[in-house]
Amino acid sequence: MRPRAADTRRAAVLGKPIAHSLSPVLHRTAYQELGLADWSYDRFEVDETTLSRFFEKLGPEWAGLSLTMPLKRAVIPLLDEISETAASVDAVNTVVFTPDGRALGDNTDIPGIVAALREHGIEQVDSAAILGAGATASSALAALARVCTGYVVVYVRSAARAAEMREWGERLDVEVRIADWADAAEALRAPLVIATTPAGTTDTLSAAVPERPATLFDVLYDPWPTALAARWSAYGGAVVSGLDLLVHQAVLQVEQMTGHVPAPLGAMRKAGEHALESR
Repeated sequence: MRPRAADTRRAAVLGKPIAHSLSPVLHRTAYQELGLADWSYDRFEVDETTLSRFFEKLGPEWAGLSLTMPLKRAVIPLLDEISETAASVDAVNTVVFTPDGRALGDNTDIPGIVAALREHGIEQVDSAAILGAGATASSALAALARVCTGYVVVYVRSAARAAEMREWGERLDVEVRIADWADAAEALRAPLVIATTPAGTTDTLSAAVPERPATLFDVLYDPWPTALAARWSAYGGAVVSGLDLLVHQAVLQVEQMTGHVPAPLGAMRKAGEHALESR
């Protein structure tokens, strides 16, 4: 257990690689808008082998941590408690240190996806499709458990990934139907498509965008727009970007770490957009 917090507060994002992270821009903007002059937010390159040592060195001034890959599961044994949301996908992207020194883990990616969809008018859909089956896909499936009333088709490249997504579906009480990546163009006709794959993976699908697409949620934000998002938008479809997700999950992190509600969503988004334009 850590000693009580000091007046000056610190927070940071951890991961590897981490130099590209927009989290410092978003959180520092929030601190400035909230008048938290004694708060700082940094980035540290940390992997699974150095995470425990990093935790051991944390002093009472630390308020919280943001975690990206590959730490979202590696951090769990170091925590005193994790939320039901984080436990639902075995992934923590937010750690908050309480005044009595406990380390609490949460996942703001899942409610961040839901909030980003709602901001674009998507409250409920009767079916959806997920492109990809990596770590982000499990959070997307957990978010769809709150938004989608019917089945979710997941397009995958391997039998192992297919099995994993079926297991997540059972755990989250979502009907998961598996389809081969070779048929991914069929996903684009779903009421909601969530693309969770690395940059460039969906570029070839842009030619298959239907004339009247519904909603695409592409979790990428740099480079932006992706070829798929650009074609989707050109055809009049609604597009939710990875920056929307990044900002919404960061808003929740700021609120948890600082206790200030609401966090300044608009200012954080503008800061993120400016940072991306400057790259």
